[in-house]
Amino acid sequence: MIQWEKEDGLSVLTLNRPEVYNALNYPALQELSHVVDELVHDRDTRVVIITGAGEKSFCSGADLKERRTFTEEQVRRYIFLIRETFSKIERLPKPVIAAINGLALGGGMELALACDLRIAGSHALLGLTETSLGIIPGAGGTQRLPRIVGKAKAKELIFTAQKISAEQALAIGLVNRVVEKGKELVHAKEMAQLIKENAPLALAQAKFAIDHGCEVDLDTGLALETKAYETLIPTRDRLEGLQAFKEKRKPRYIGK
Repeated sequence: MIQWEKEDGLSVLTLNRPEVYNALNYPALQELSHVVDELVHDRDTRVVIITGAGEKSFCSGADLKERRTFTEEQVRRYIFLIRETFSKIERLPKPVIAAINGLALGGGMELALACDLRIAGSHALLGLTETSLGIIPGAGGTQRLPRIVGKAKAKELIFTAQKISAEQALAIGLVNRVVEKGKELVHAKEMAQLIKENAPLALAQAKFAIDHGCEVDLDTGLALETKAYETLIPTRDRLEGLQAFKEKRKPRYIGK
């Protein structure tokens, strides 16, 4: 249910349930969680891309057919698993790009929010629609969305359960780019290529400093930045960067 393809420093994860708009049932979530655990220790992967199979949907969220069969206890277990899986994606020590190739609703949008960058096809529809079903976003949506688009806009989207277009999402800073339908993965790979030319340890520390620094006061954030920088001073990659600059060549980073 989760295809994992590796190519030249990239890992492409494809949610592979197109017959149900790539909805995440419990087994699919377990598989995704396992893959993410493997990626934490995968030194060959410098950038991760997450997308959906087919042209209609990135991820439509939870599998509601499965959900109707759940007991209350099973619902609690599902919510715990999806929340923890998306948090693990967010904490990956390497950049993660969502290639949004269609619908990204409910848990599907929450998955995109857990990624560092979002590239959407021009036909994509995004929304946290849970309040229309008598629930709230339970996989980080109420927390990550306001941090990206601001509290007032996040409340509007969650309270109204409104679906917005890719262009509307771009206007509010929810996605980084809007591209031609069917070209989402192509553009995500192009961005990934630019990213992976840079030092992997530096990328990991930059991500850490941004993610953790944004949640604290400026002085604390600057202290976090200093600590992140200091971890890079003794690395071979830092010296390689300086040497490559001196020799006017592209650096060869090894992640050490």
